[in-house]
Amino acid sequence: QVQLVESGGGLVQAGGSLRLSCAASGRTFNRYAMGWFRQAPGKEREFVAAIARSGGSIGYADSVKDRFTISRDNSKNTVYLQLNSLKPEDTAVYYCAALETALTGNYYTSEYQYNHWGQGTEVTVSS
Repeated sequence: QVQLVESGGGLVQAGGSLRLSCAASGRTFNRYAMGWFRQAPGKEREFVAAIARSGGSIGYADSVKDRFTISRDNSKNTVYLQLNSLKPEDTAVYYCAALETALTGNYYTSEYQYNHWGQGTEVTVSS
């Protein structure tokens, strides 16, 4: 089992930046593909970004491509999400998720594929 703890959320003006972190417990972090999702008030949870176990494959939602960057440091058991050029529509609770997989080069974009979730960190972007 892995436990996930997100941090780094906050209030930022439009155009600003934040870096979210997701720290994982345990010694097998490199066996997990990781993803970031978000849920805005009154909306369904949606995919944001994902990264394979190896870090070699990455995927983004079209709405965040070229603005957000996902990365991971397996030596620190941490996955990051750099949020740049933030817009008010990026306001949401951001969740990280983990999926233990034997496939080193795959990333996953559906929330139903993940079986470990953090508690979320709130991002608010003011206009």
